[in-house]
Amino acid sequence: MSLLLWSAVFIVALLVLVKAADYFTRAAEKIGKKMGIPAFIVGVTIVSIGTSLPEIISSILAVLRGTSEMVVGNVIGSNITNIFLILGISAIVSKKLILTYELIHVDLPIFVGSGFVLAITIWDGIFTKGEAGIMLAGIFIYFMYMMSVQKTHKHKEIKKEMKGEMRREAIHTTTWLILVASAIAIYFGADYTVRSVIELSTIIGIGTEIIAITVVALGTSLPELVVSITAARQGKPEIAVGNILGSNIFNTFAVMGIPGLFGALLIPQSILYLGLPIMIMATIIYFFMTQDKQITQWEGWMLLLFYVLFIGKQFGIL
Repeated sequence: MSLLLWSAVFIVALLVLVKAADYFTRAAEKIGKKMGIPAFIVGVTIVSIGTSLPEIISSILAVLRGTSEMVVGNVIGSNITNIFLILGISAIVSKKLILTYELIHVDLPIFVGSGFVLAITIWDGIFTKGEAGIMLAGIFIYFMYMMSVQKTHKHKEIKKEMKGEMRREAIHTTTWLILVASAIAIYFGADYTVRSVIELSTIIGIGTEIIAITVVALGTSLPELVVSITAARQGKPEIAVGNILGSNIFNTFAVMGIPGLFGALLIPQSILYLGLPIMIMATIIYFFMTQDKQITQWEGWMLLLFYVLFIGKQFGIL
């Protein structure tokens, strides 16, 4: 009975966490634009942070509750899920994702670099506060880099997406209420997500990092899944792929860096032996897959196959 109870708590808490983060991001974006913050800055800061809030808050609470191994599991699992599952489904849905030079030029170098920086920092089995500082410096460099290339970024769809249509909307008191209420919901959603993971790992007898790298990673990647698939179906491949790249970069730098300031993060051996190599493999596969500036439907099926293999290996099914 306790298994069913905590499973239900986990599902509800995760859904509350993800949905609250969506409302928080929308409200913060409206307020940011109304305050005169440039749309591009809103896009690469408020929106990036908002879509990663589930990972950030749940990771901070995991550190405070003494289960810091959940942090790296969530980050690596989310990055793998974004590439293998979300990008794979997006390619299948659209039949072919056509990429632009500008998008690859802006995101790909830092995307690949962030993956290798993560590998180097966790290779010794511990993630220190000093390494957390390096990660936060990385996200600062990413923001600065994005702003430096913004003037030369010519793609119309990306510019349209960054400008948005909410600029014309008036800000009401309800927007502030939504911001506060969603922030509170994010905290409680993250709190019960972490609690339920701890309880479930004890009941089932598997490590919390395994649940974090698979189920939690999938749940917190739902916003990226919805955005990318919707963009792919609407014939906007640049947004679908850019959402995944930006999310992975932010996950690596911010979701590791911010919780790392609250204490050293333990890196389980299972992550080093299986999760990390698969994430590096996914990064390299993506790098070579995008060199011809397109991802075909068949490549999407291959990515999906890799995801099934990843899940099967984590749970010892395959």
